[in-house]
Amino acid sequence: MSDQLRPRSKRSKQISTIARHGRLKRSNAFANIAKVLAACLAVVMVSGVSVAALATLNVATSVKDPIRLESETEGPMPQISSIDGGANLLLVGSDSRAGQGGGYGDPEEETAVLNDVTMLLHIAEDHSSATVVSFPRDTYVPIPECTGPDGETYSAMSSQKINTTLNYGGLSCTVSTVEELTGLPIQYAAVVQFNGVAAMSEAVGGVPVCIAEPIVDEHTDLDLAAGEHELKGLEALQFLRTRYGVGDGSDLGRISNQQVFLSSLVRTLKSAETLSDPIKLYSIAKAAVDNMELSTSLQSMDTMVSIAMALKDIPLDKVVFVQYPVYNVDGGVQPDENAAGDLMASILADESPSLAPGEADFRSVADPAAGATEAPVDPAAPADPADPAAAEPAPTESALPSNVYGQDASQLTCSAGRTLADQ
Repeated sequence: MSDQLRPRSKRSKQISTIARHGRLKRSNAFANIAKVLAACLAVVMVSGVSVAALATLNVATSVKDPIRLESETEGPMPQISSIDGGANLLLVGSDSRAGQGGGYGDPEEETAVLNDVTMLLHIAEDHSSATVVSFPRDTYVPIPECTGPDGETYSAMSSQKINTTLNYGGLSCTVSTVEELTGLPIQYAAVVQFNGVAAMSEAVGGVPVCIAEPIVDEHTDLDLAAGEHELKGLEALQFLRTRYGVGDGSDLGRISNQQVFLSSLVRTLKSAETLSDPIKLYSIAKAAVDNMELSTSLQSMDTMVSIAMALKDIPLDKVVFVQYPVYNVDGGVQPDENAAGDLMASILADESPSLAPGEADFRSVADPAAGATEAPVDPAAPADPADPAAAEPAPTESALPSNVYGQDASQLTCSAGRTLADQ
């Protein structure tokens, strides 16, 4: 395989893997805000909130008075049911500033379009669980031959960072790469950019996040004391972008930090207060729909509603966020093939991932107050687990290797802050 980033034509595509970090006012400031969009979209879908249904309702109510045909009969509107069987949906966060307006640096600056977030949502065949796998942006992977959006064919490569695939051959190339890496067929995909991040976090009304040690990050201008914080708007963006201010300062630490936020966001979205607030739900739906580029398979609102309906009854402890297992190499990370094989085998078998307690410097920590408070109420949990008639057989669980890090949405965790003295 060729390791040169070039299409089979006279034109040459160069992929830059420059890390884009900086203060919010600098040209490179929002390099990873696309992470927030991809993450929020994943959480909205797995939360059980039918965002697409709300968006569809808005479209329907904006249409002029319909004209009834003589051949039409009276009767109830057809109901949309959940999708049949399982599904895999790839969510890609692009760092492109194209069409995003001001505030993200010079929109005319020519830079590579990187997928700084690549997240795979897997829905089990029986809709009993959902797993979201985050692929570290600096993971070296083989890239298959791709046909880009320009119609050109791009040569296969034996080893390049996964975050270069969007620039190399577009969304379909990222999908093909993840399919080859995981062995999972991907039916749906979406790309999201910068705009709408603040709107989405504002629409939720804020997300409560626990911080074990102070987070100070000059690269994102984030300064948060230890304790509980209600994050939304700009502060939520800074929290999700921070890398140097959490864990060990790596992208792996940032993924763990995002899982703290995402798990809390799932709990917030599944709470009775959020589910009963149509204004809040519509705001979330509109912010998401206005900022997504969808695969053809996702462009039907019926499909989006069906996917959401398949997820709405999944209990919190069966919504699992995991980081694809890797180990450090020069200039990035490499897949741990054994651990990754175990993870993918459990997903292919529709087993609900059971995470080992593994330790790592970049990981979040358990919330010390969690034991003193009641566990969050999950509206999807059985009404009376002690009642044999209400109980259902538990899905098979798979104990994964200790370096498959993550958490489920029922776990209360705190971000591991990192002060300037430690950076």
